[in-house]
Amino acid sequence: MNLDSNLIVKKITLQRDKIESFDKYPFNIEIIKNFEELNIDSQVTFLVGENGVGKSTFIEALAVSLDLPAEGGTQNFKYETKNTTSILSNYLRIGTFNKPKTKFFLRAESFYNFSSEMERVARENGYPELYNYYGGNLHECSHGESFLKLVENRFTDHGLYILDEPEAALSPQRQLSLLYLIDELVKEGSQFIIATHSPILISYRNGKILDLNNNFKEVKYKDTDIYSLYKMFLDNPEGMQNRLFD
Repeated sequence: MNLDSNLIVKKITLQRDKIESFDKYPFNIEIIKNFEELNIDSQVTFLVGENGVGKSTFIEALAVSLDLPAEGGTQNFKYETKNTTSILSNYLRIGTFNKPKTKFFLRAESFYNFSSEMERVARENGYPELYNYYGGNLHECSHGESFLKLVENRFTDHGLYILDEPEAALSPQRQLSLLYLIDELVKEGSQFIIATHSPILISYRNGKILDLNNNFKEVKYKDTDIYSLYKMFLDNPEGMQNRLFD
């Protein structure tokens, strides 16, 4: 299946010549220190890696460089509860191919802040229709339900969607629901870049997995640390716990 014509983001480049020092955060993070450029050739790209490797720092910078709010939302949501954003976005250059119909940064860590801002805008501007646009008042749903309602109602065809650990809000069953929604949107020309620890999400048959533990090296599903660890545990939970505790 040739999906290249639907790509929106095709290349991410770090403007290394503009960086004064690689000894200070965020440029001292190993994956940033070694980064030059990344070519993207899939409508669904997964970024995997251990905690602390820099996944969220990188994906946040990507979102901000695309004019999306660091705490999540569309380019029309300009809000900030606390500025913890790194300056990395100032040094990224994004090579685009197609113009997206819409863009959205969905971040599990700060989804509450986005839901609160959406509620404030609807209330203070007398714009109750906004709730329908996002699937209702997101604060009146569980975390996982609000995630899926937003994707079902706000994500459309030919969109660019940056997701940071969406599985944090979702049960395994709901992760399968998200996978289904992603596939439907991909068929309609949308592109996803997703940072995740989920063995369910990265199993997507038309996705590419990039391992940040190995400087964005492309890796097959069954060769990921995520798959190997989950399989090892599920195949022998008693033995794994004996090793862990004893």
